[in-house]
Amino acid sequence: MLRKFDFANRLLAWYDKEARVLPWRSDPTPYRVWISEMMLQQTRVETVIPYFNRFISEIPDIPTLAAIDEDKLLKLWQGLGYYSRALNLKKAAIIIQSEYGGKLPPDRKTLQKLPGIGPYSAGAISSIAFQQVETLMDGNVLRVIARLKGIDTDIGEKVTQTGIQEILEGLIPEDRPGDFNQALMELGATRCLPNGTPLCDNCPVSDLCLAAIENRTAEIPVKTAKKPREIQKQTVLVLYHKGAYGIEKRKNGGLLAKMWALPMVAGHLNEEECSEYLKDAGYDIASVSLLPPAKHVFSHIEWNMTGYYVELDAIGNQSDLTWATPEQVESQYAIPTAHAFYFKYIK
Repeated sequence: MLRKFDFANRLLAWYDKEARVLPWRSDPTPYRVWISEMMLQQTRVETVIPYFNRFISEIPDIPTLAAIDEDKLLKLWQGLGYYSRALNLKKAAIIIQSEYGGKLPPDRKTLQKLPGIGPYSAGAISSIAFQQVETLMDGNVLRVIARLKGIDTDIGEKVTQTGIQEILEGLIPEDRPGDFNQALMELGATRCLPNGTPLCDNCPVSDLCLAAIENRTAEIPVKTAKKPREIQKQTVLVLYHKGAYGIEKRKNGGLLAKMWALPMVAGHLNEEECSEYLKDAGYDIASVSLLPPAKHVFSHIEWNMTGYYVELDAIGNQSDLTWATPEQVESQYAIPTAHAFYFKYIK
């Protein structure tokens, strides 16, 4: 039988000794925990660390975040993807300033009312920053508990997650809930690995794990394959005129909302179609050169892109693009990773 205190004590002893040193762990103020949790959504820890350090250096507190220029915020976030996370940080900071006295609320339910903070993030902030007894379920935790208890039903199903939630509620210690949650995630990230062979020989609780005992770690967890991503064909235009390049700010909704990007046309245009499109838009073309294809994968959509480098003799009066030098693009505008391949042709 899995004993609560035996499991929790051994897991926490291992965590105290082996946990990775991370900047938000060394000083877990509510603000720092909040920022780290938003950055860590669908992003690897190793990727987040330099972004987190730079962000905290530039935006050290909630008042600064509430007041920051949106373009500067997105520039700091550039490369992390899912840019709505950054925009929601500013929205939430403004609400925190006006409704909560400039301080993050400690309870999970209130935190969930803030833009961008869902059930998981609210629980993480509440438990780690405020030591509230809240359980968390991310992919790492689901995998660890499924193996620990030998659960062979789909971890993507609500009924399975409800069962795991009940198990977690029976294991979490009241004196160190935040550390317990981080320890479970750490175990999943560094020992109870998702792909390949888990490192059971170096796991502090492998003798309590049914999947390890029964040699079923390759079979557990069970997870139904995701639906194939939607494939979208796009044509990206690198437009050059008198030392500057045409960029546009994307609309408020949808992918890459409010980001500065290269102009893009749905579908794969051939060179003739590209020229006709630009002429219809009022541009005088000097030359058109085909660029290599590129691909960018979002969570549920994949862009298959072709591109053209176009030198323009004239841009016409009706162009709604912003024309920026390479230096301005580098220093002032937040550029989405989705277009990074084609931005390298700006030079």
